[in-house]
Amino acid sequence: MAINRREFIALPALAALPRTDRPLAITMWDFSWLERRWPGAGYENWDAALDELKQRGYDALRIDAYPHLIHFGATRNWELLPQWTVQDWGAPARIRVRVQPELNQFIRKCGERGLKVGLSSWFRQDIHDHRMRLDTPEKLGAAWKTTLDSIAAEGLLKHIHYVDLCNEFPLDVWAPYVPAKLSRATAEGVRWMAEPIALLKRHYPDLAYTFSFTSEYETWEKQDVSMLDFLELHLWMTHYSDFYQKVGYHYERFDPKGYDNLALNGEALYQSNREHWQSRLKYGIDQLTAWSEKSGKPLITTECWSVVDYKDFPMLNWGWIMELCELGVRYASSKGRWVAIATSNFCGPQFRGMWRDVAWHRRMTDVIHAGRMPG
Repeated sequence: MAINRREFIALPALAALPRTDRPLAITMWDFSWLERRWPGAGYENWDAALDELKQRGYDALRIDAYPHLIHFGATRNWELLPQWTVQDWGAPARIRVRVQPELNQFIRKCGERGLKVGLSSWFRQDIHDHRMRLDTPEKLGAAWKTTLDSIAAEGLLKHIHYVDLCNEFPLDVWAPYVPAKLSRATAEGVRWMAEPIALLKRHYPDLAYTFSFTSEYETWEKQDVSMLDFLELHLWMTHYSDFYQKVGYHYERFDPKGYDNLALNGEALYQSNREHWQSRLKYGIDQLTAWSEKSGKPLITTECWSVVDYKDFPMLNWGWIMELCELGVRYASSKGRWVAIATSNFCGPQFRGMWRDVAWHRRMTDVIHAGRMPG
């Protein structure tokens, strides 16, 4: 069903985020929760990983629900291609996975620990590229409906905190099925968000829905986000500076030269002018705060604060990364617009240099919990 943009804007939201008495400390376990299960990969023992997450003070996690794979064969064994070889999210090589019943098993384990689950998708590429079959907003909504049906069938929707229909929409690396160069600041971009959310709200009106963003921030005042129940915005210091250009990092996915440059130049550049780089992070947080205030939408941020890509690697120290992350947590928490805040996008057991510092995580989750809630 096509939705007139002007008519849709007038519709009231049918759901909102579940009310909590304090901001939640949230982390992103993306597609790692299912794919990184070989010995030593971090998620081979879900019980241990989730217990460690609770120990660090977290309340929620955001994961990939693989809606396209559930839609086209929930219990099928899928062969996935690597998204990258140099990053430590997901599998760095071909891998075979089955999404159900594993997804429900994982959600149940989260529920047993009082952990809320945010569902999202990076639309991982299988060898036959089924994600490209979601080539209309209606098909995107249908894939998510199938996914929610499979969760509801086992009475697990009570553990779902929200649904993010696409990670960092509409970047083509995550949403290659949308029209080329689609912008959210167009009627077509609005349609791609409004129609699948409207479809899902007809079937599951009590859930909160969004699309997470990390681009087009320069036009935020012109964007229609009325169909979203909240804003899920990702930001790093590198968004608002020329840090990566100076370092020589260009998001290389299959070549180590970006990490070589980051190891050689990253920390030294940061330490050469800490106040400048920190001020750029604060500027970004101020901008997202303004977007939240103008739109009236609360904020969740699950990927954030320092640099976009990092890992345990020779000559890559965690100290300066964690310093920036602490600044981001404290500054965002003081704004009173966030209902859930991450400490970074590296808060998982595969990033041992950060994960092992339990005391740091406890300090940060205490800061988050003490933050002001939106009025």
